[in-house]
Amino acid sequence: MTLFQEKLYEDHAQVLSIESVLYQGRTGFQEVLIFENAIFGKVLVLDGVVQLTERDNHIYHEMIAHVPLMANGSARDVLIIGGGDGGTLREVLKHPVKSATLVELDDEVIDLSRRYLPKVSGGSFDDPRATVQVMDGTRYIAETREKFDVIIIDSTDPIGPGEALFTAGFYRACRARLRPGGMIAVQSGAPFYQPKELETVCGRLAGSFAGVRPYLAPVPTYAGGMLALVAAGESRDALRPPCKVLRERFVSLKGRTRYYTPEVHRAAFTLAPSFEPTSLREDPLSSMAS
Repeated sequence: MTLFQEKLYEDHAQVLSIESVLYQGRTGFQEVLIFENAIFGKVLVLDGVVQLTERDNHIYHEMIAHVPLMANGSARDVLIIGGGDGGTLREVLKHPVKSATLVELDDEVIDLSRRYLPKVSGGSFDDPRATVQVMDGTRYIAETREKFDVIIIDSTDPIGPGEALFTAGFYRACRARLRPGGMIAVQSGAPFYQPKELETVCGRLAGSFAGVRPYLAPVPTYAGGMLALVAAGESRDALRPPCKVLRERFVSLKGRTRYYTPEVHRAAFTLAPSFEPTSLREDPLSSMAS
């Protein structure tokens, strides 16, 4: 049996069996491996790190997309930085948005994903509301004059090509491209293994946004089975609206999500003390009230 071993962390690794290799090669930016696994189906690996699998990618993509979009409630223009596999774009386009702009550094990731993982994007690249820009996300944010209601940073981890997407300066630039009431959502790794990274992301976002809240998504693919995401906007309460409000907004999405629901939205923001960044901790009674 052929095995793939991911070693993102120094003292921990996960191993997946390889039923067959669909693609292996190098783009202009990173190593790419796509293979079949008996449990997870097709697996996308970049620079030796598992990015997604067919079986559970919907959890990650639904939570990074629907949480800010449902919290905003009236988004018309959405920007996705990264996400060349098209999964986040797929979820964004389930909403009645006017435009969804995807900015991806590595166009070969888009091409390979469309060829070998077509179910992930689900035809979203062919939607007339979708626009793809092949360029560095930091440069796009610095140069564009467009304004957005929601910005989603669907990036790799803060190493290699994705490192610049985790800086305080980049978050400030994103804030300047948001309309009033706009929101941003970013991925922040596995909180059990990367608590410092989550703390850093929250702290840097807090320098530009009054409301910053981490939330969790259970994704078996990732080490520890739990992924941390962070949402930020003009207030903490706006990121976690009352369930009644979320249910009203969810009507058009009902039956079109496999994991996200209004109840999951609110519950995802309830963190164990060990996962809550120290800089964001508040009075337990006030957090229960919100």
